[in-house]
Amino acid sequence: MKQIGILHHPKLPESQHLAEEMAHYLEERGVSTWLCSAWDEDEVARCVGGFDLLITLGGDGTILRAARIAAQHSVPILGLNLGRVGFLAEMELEDWPEKLQRVLTGEYWLEERVMLQAVLWRGGDALEDFEALNDVVIGRTSLARVVRLATYIDGSYLTTYVADGLIVATATGSTAYASAVGGPILPPELRNMLLIPVASYLSLDRAIVLSEGAKVEVEVSTDHRAILTVDGQIHTELKDADRVAVGASPHTCRFVRLQDRAYFYRNLMKRLRLPSHT
Repeated sequence: MKQIGILHHPKLPESQHLAEEMAHYLEERGVSTWLCSAWDEDEVARCVGGFDLLITLGGDGTILRAARIAAQHSVPILGLNLGRVGFLAEMELEDWPEKLQRVLTGEYWLEERVMLQAVLWRGGDALEDFEALNDVVIGRTSLARVVRLATYIDGSYLTTYVADGLIVATATGSTAYASAVGGPILPPELRNMLLIPVASYLSLDRAIVLSEGAKVEVEVSTDHRAILTVDGQIHTELKDADRVAVGASPHTCRFVRLQDRAYFYRNLMKRLRLPSHT
């Protein structure tokens, strides 16, 4: 690897110090480095195409920010966990030198994870499009009033959810908000989408696993404000009769992995703090 970008969390002072320490470590081994705040997404987008690897220092939120940009350039991500959960990270604070050395010597494999593409339609106009690694959520704002969400799968009417919201999640997102509302956990290599209502009222209240390649379209019916949320980080106001179309993105997020390919289940038990027995 010739050039590696390092993204630090701007609100974690230890993250920036660690980025500088890591840069020094890499440059001593002949690797050119570039440091930036993970929140400076415009600058990251401008430079990321020239990197062989993007390292993130923070929690899963930092990785989500990086993923939406790096995936468009097929740049793999290596995450160091400084957050509370760290489902997506591969390194911890105490083991990064050993693991980074293994990466430099090629002792890793690349894991590919599907991403979502969501398009917001108003009338006949496509207003915005978004990429998501975890999920796209269509729902109400802070008002304690439900929204009505007419939902279509591959152009065929499914149902109208009367609920606080509707989650469209990837397998990656199945361990995030989708899990918090009782959805199933999917292994990360699956390319299926999950469809999960939030606090459904007198309407379908079960999660549905959609086939690979399915397309979801949701039409919003509301007499108050609704909102589209992408990966819990991007928020866009929705109006009555707006439509949100969600499908698989043409981009795939790639993660550097050093553990064996069954790592996901061990990490799941560890992160959820559940006992595992042999």
